[in-house]
Amino acid sequence: MKFDVSIAPTTLTEVPDLAREAEALGFDAIWTSETQHDPFLPLALIAAHTQRIQFGTAVAIAFARSPTVLAHTAWDLAHSSGGRLILGLGTQVQAHIERRFGMSWPNSPVRFLRETIEAMRAVWACWQSGDRLNYRGEHFKLRLMTPFFNPGPISAPDIPIYIAGVNRGLCRLAGELANGFHVHPYHSVRYLREVVRPSIEEGAAMGGRDPGEIELSVTAMFVEDPDRAAFVRSQIAFYASTPSYRPVMAIHGWGEVADELSGLARRQAWGEMPRLITDEILETFAVVAPLPRLGATLRSRYDGLADRLTLYVPFTLAVGEDLWSQTLAGFREAA
Repeated sequence: MKFDVSIAPTTLTEVPDLAREAEALGFDAIWTSETQHDPFLPLALIAAHTQRIQFGTAVAIAFARSPTVLAHTAWDLAHSSGGRLILGLGTQVQAHIERRFGMSWPNSPVRFLRETIEAMRAVWACWQSGDRLNYRGEHFKLRLMTPFFNPGPISAPDIPIYIAGVNRGLCRLAGELANGFHVHPYHSVRYLREVVRPSIEEGAAMGGRDPGEIELSVTAMFVEDPDRAAFVRSQIAFYASTPSYRPVMAIHGWGEVADELSGLARRQAWGEMPRLITDEILETFAVVAPLPRLGATLRSRYDGLADRLTLYVPFTLAVGEDLWSQTLAGFREAA
């Protein structure tokens, strides 16, 4: 199992130092997200200021970009880094796509993401092998690629694509088409075993693939002291209030709790929501262990279930070094 790290939303001037420090500590990959900043710009700096560490998006919003734009960005990053890029894509939710990005929400998000992946790969095949570009889908029809716009082949053309999601449809799509799946931080071990993994296996069977080829990248909530417990309770409460995530609570018999949280969220009663997250719920959705045992506990919880692990806290130089060094050391020693 690989141990990765996500960097905090920050200015580009801080990225080189963060990247060098993450590589020096021994992390396997660095992830960026699409929140306050563009997720791709930091990756160019990470590629330029590191030698070994992988990097990628967790995630970039696919529905806010055309497949050709995504293809160009990923191609250049893969080429400049010698193949260290992992392209992580997500759908976001309808309100954000329509009201934050000004784009249309598709009738079938799974179908739209499928076509985005297929179309990107058609563009890459055109550039790498000279195949004629002729992708025809419901949402995208790509038939024009003249030499002026073709960057040509690169040494690392097989760019891994991870997709993110919570429910079965996107899990199945990952199994059928993707190289990996970014698990939402709001998950439980039971949900991974009973929903995520079986759905990926179903998709792999549909695509005639070995499900073992699809990497599961898990971002884990954790509690190592009382201060973080309060924060994590609020995060679980927020995620559990989202109607589309209700199955995650329901599998544990906490559907009524999720409904109550949704009602509080509609009234914007945010301060009342964490009290509904009992110790049992907290320990189901977060790893609870003191710092000296955190790494080993994380390894024990996800061993044989995840291929990559990231802590649900951004990597910044201001965060205590003990969190990173002790957790990483304990994680590796428990292997």
